[in-house]
Amino acid sequence: MLYALPEPSDKIESVERGGDSLVLTSQRGRLRVTPVNETIFRITYTTRESFSTQWKPGILPWKEFTEWTCEETDQEILLHTGQLSVRVDRVTGSVSFLSKDGAVFLRESDRGSHSLEEFQTFRTVEDETLCTEKIRTPDGVKEVIRSAARVPDKKLFHTRLNLRFQEEEALYGLGQHEEGIVDLRGHMVYLHQANRKIAIPVLVSSLGYGILMNTDSPMIFSDTEYGSYLYTEAEEELDYFFLGGGSCKEAIRGYRTLTGKAALLPKWAFGYMQSQERYESAEELLQIGREHRERGIGVDCLVLDWCSWEDGMWGQKSFDKGRFPDPASMMEKLHEMDLHLLVSVWPNMDPKCENHRQMKAAGNLLPGGAIYNAFSEDGRRMYWQQAYEGIYRYGVDGWWCDSSEPITPEWNHKERVEPAIMYAEYVSNAGNLMPIEEGNAYGLYHARALFQGQTAADREAGTDRRVINLTRSAWTGSQRYGTILWSGDIAATWDTFRRQIAAGIQFCASGLPFWTTDIGAFFVKNSVFWYWKGDYDNTTGDLGYQELFVRWYQWGSMLPIFRGHGTDCRRELWQFDGENHRFYNALLSANRRRYQLMPYIYSLAGKTWALDESMVMPLGFAFPKDKVVHTIADQYLFGEELMVCPVTRPMYYEAGSKPVDDPSYTRRVYLPAGTGWFDFDTKEYFPGGQWIEVEAPLEKLPVFVREGSILPMTEATDRVLAEEPITYQVYGGADGTYQLYRDAGDGYAYENGAYRLTTLTWNDAAKTLTDDQGVQLPCELFEKTGCKSDEKREDNDDEETGFESLFALMGVYP
Repeated sequence: MLYALPEPSDKIESVERGGDSLVLTSQRGRLRVTPVNETIFRITYTTRESFSTQWKPGILPWKEFTEWTCEETDQEILLHTGQLSVRVDRVTGSVSFLSKDGAVFLRESDRGSHSLEEFQTFRTVEDETLCTEKIRTPDGVKEVIRSAARVPDKKLFHTRLNLRFQEEEALYGLGQHEEGIVDLRGHMVYLHQANRKIAIPVLVSSLGYGILMNTDSPMIFSDTEYGSYLYTEAEEELDYFFLGGGSCKEAIRGYRTLTGKAALLPKWAFGYMQSQERYESAEELLQIGREHRERGIGVDCLVLDWCSWEDGMWGQKSFDKGRFPDPASMMEKLHEMDLHLLVSVWPNMDPKCENHRQMKAAGNLLPGGAIYNAFSEDGRRMYWQQAYEGIYRYGVDGWWCDSSEPITPEWNHKERVEPAIMYAEYVSNAGNLMPIEEGNAYGLYHARALFQGQTAADREAGTDRRVINLTRSAWTGSQRYGTILWSGDIAATWDTFRRQIAAGIQFCASGLPFWTTDIGAFFVKNSVFWYWKGDYDNTTGDLGYQELFVRWYQWGSMLPIFRGHGTDCRRELWQFDGENHRFYNALLSANRRRYQLMPYIYSLAGKTWALDESMVMPLGFAFPKDKVVHTIADQYLFGEELMVCPVTRPMYYEAGSKPVDDPSYTRRVYLPAGTGWFDFDTKEYFPGGQWIEVEAPLEKLPVFVREGSILPMTEATDRVLAEEPITYQVYGGADGTYQLYRDAGDGYAYENGAYRLTTLTWNDAAKTLTDDQGVQLPCELFEKTGCKSDEKREDNDDEETGFESLFALMGVYP
């Protein structure tokens, strides 16, 4: 007979309070419960004799919290903070989290909730046996280690946290992924970095809590037939934070409490960014800027994609003197037009260039010899010094940190590989270059290099400019470093567009506020490669692509960052001028609305720092009890007041300029229950808790305003103004409050209190709008007159809906 090896017991044998933690010991291991504050707990489990003293770079130190009590019974150990309780089952060691009223937020599994499997890690040796291969991809030349000597490094653990989610619970977050899913229930997610994938180890529940895995390694989320768990690839111990607070928004605040506030971007960063692959000279950049100004198109930033360097010097942080003979003069002329410039920089460098030689001589390259070692403080210092000397000192305004994963093995394939294989290849490739326990964190360290370098250089020079870093990879705490994330090199199809909406919603639900996409997609044509699969070989000559671009642009105008970019064709708005200017005019309309909403948008941005809020939220963040919204992946909240509903199908033209058969010009929209909604364009009112069909011709992006909302607006301009005149729109039917954020628009004085949050209050009964000094403010008021539901809608051709008649009727004036 085979012998069944007895499993060590999880029964708690001793309980010891030491300082700010409670340590519970079983035969199997040690469990540590550490209250960070009244609503955040750290849970750590190890099978070793002591807990690790390693501190992850994304987590900030906190002040010791000791205002908690502990009680024991024969069945359980309870820790109370006054707001939350942690319950540990004395027999199984399983942890549960409860509200102060005893309601369960989250339970670990009843048995075997903490799983650790030890394994040996290895380190790559750089000697004569190291063999690399250069692979040319549309994402640049990649140098891949094919074989190398490896020596044992340290022993770590694969960890697994087994959980029991509740039946009607929705789960959000974990970064940006391509599957088009908003509610993660019933799915498996592989969390590794990739060109089109951004892993963030934050999970947020509709029940009002979050989980932050304290890891820097690749990980896996599962809520499938294989179990409900969070798996990490390489750790000293199992370690996570429970983020309480009772709402999704409080869970995000808990994440920022642990990992730092989101550094505010300069105000101009919220205007339009014009980019393409690629502008090739200083004169071309200046010409593009001049034409935008002559046409009156709103734009605040141009982006210089790869190859600012001399030909053959990939990754050299400098300007080619032939194409950019006088960078300082170029920047001066751009600034005279109130235009800013981001320049693309890469972590990998060709061995022929001077930057590479400097890094190699200093020992600041990762194994394989092409990518700088961002984990090294000296490597980060040298990278910044190169960026300063070659680019920043000329007056450049910010950075485009491309390929900051910095490895993308999925792009080495002609055909797309399965997600599990992609994960395994990433783990293998990352383990060749860096400690696998830090395999997801390179982008965090890389962003730190630019942020700390620029802020230090500005202080030394007596200047004060906010860091802006458009980057493709992030991790826990990246929001501290002025980062904007974008969704990588996607392809132009309607299906991709639809999935991108969900990708942005999920990313913003992970605690990082600033996200964008390549409007119109990076790849437009079709090729032999799995990732270059656009539907439009005739690009801007295809009316089908012009329509898709308009819908993408409309959506982009209601994202935190508004940016067009791509290859295969030019991306300036005047390139989309088909069908008697209809497409071009629709683009101009979306552009104007972005700038009209700038007081609202910049207030959203300011409150991500001041109040730890989010710019984009899943509907479930605000309406957790409305089960219908849990799986809606193509509508979202842009701030508390606006619900954006992009059009995700062609209404006029298919690919090849083929007219759509039997076209319909409406879009089905769900209006969440518990409030009423106004159509932003028509001002028509609808009760919540229903599906409606809304008119959505080419010129219209369906946007709805929650009743009781106060919207600060301004005039449409062709650039962001430091101080714009503000008028207010009020959407009646309920009392409302709004906090308007204002500051200098640049510099870090806001961190020391140089900003203003003005609270505005709408009294619906009195029909008055007042500020926090009691001063009554003029406003445009839209009321619930003509309230209509979808089922019983009556047309009234005589109904006046113009602003002027509304003002006269209501006795209010702008």
